[in-house]
Amino acid sequence: MSRGERILVVAAHPDDDVLGCGGTMARHVDAGAEVGVIYCTNGEGSREDSNQTREKERNDAAREAAQSLGIEVQAALALPDNSLDTIPFLELVKLIENEVRCYNPSTIYTHFSGDLNIDHRLVAQAVMTAARPQPGCNVKNIYSYEVPSSTGWAWVSPSTHFVPTKFIEITNFWHKKKAALEKYVDELRPYPHARSLEAIEALARWRGASMGLAMAEAFIVEREIV
Repeated sequence: MSRGERILVVAAHPDDDVLGCGGTMARHVDAGAEVGVIYCTNGEGSREDSNQTREKERNDAAREAAQSLGIEVQAALALPDNSLDTIPFLELVKLIENEVRCYNPSTIYTHFSGDLNIDHRLVAQAVMTAARPQPGCNVKNIYSYEVPSSTGWAWVSPSTHFVPTKFIEITNFWHKKKAALEKYVDELRPYPHARSLEAIEALARWRGASMGLAMAEAFIVEREIV
């Protein structure tokens, strides 16, 4: 982590970024990096009780969560929620490709391609396509994060088993991740749901303890150029 580095987080829905790498984003900001996030959908459109009020509340929560982490929302693409498979894949790639070109990050964090949620899987594939390592591409690193519930609830197979290869300590940044999560009050669930604050904290402690740390977030290294 270095001062002046540009980091981009690409998330299918508002809250995925905080769930997956909220502590890491706060740590990057603390180290002097510039961190931005892209939301591909509003996370509300597929729900039976979806309405303009709920969509506004979700957007407000996303903005407030980003502010609490010290990051900026670079784009909200407003694509159909939980229905990214209904639009041409090339359209999704081009939209993300344009944002990557404009923001020009050296590092991207995004979803794990084996998640249960279809939007997560397609965003992961689109990011890898949009940031393909052709000459002139400045994206040196791509890391995939886990999202409690969607990553853990996927069917069991080699392609859907999240096996992290990178761990970032967030012991001193958990309070910021928790504060950002609490902005999404409608998305959190009571324990023992995987998206309860207790379960999310337990995951951070387990990922940390597995590496001899107090708390950590875990990632799969999709690309790392040194």
